[in-house]
Amino acid sequence: MTGLARPRSGRRLAGVCAALAPRFGMTPTSVRLLFLLSCLLPGPQVVAYLVLWVLIPSEGSRRAR
Repeated sequence: MTGLARPRSGRRLAGVCAALAPRFGMTPTSVRLLFLLSCLLPGPQVVAYLVLWVLIPSEGSRRAR
């Protein structure tokens, strides 16, 4: 299994959902939909998204290799 990295293509906002989708065997669209639905519930979803945006390296960066 390859490392987790935000793709350069196929991003919608920051590429977090597109990075997580292959890890869980899902399509990026389904992960995005699940994220949007989870925003209807109380919790730190947006904060978690921002943290993942910072922690998951962009594809092609030195940290992703």
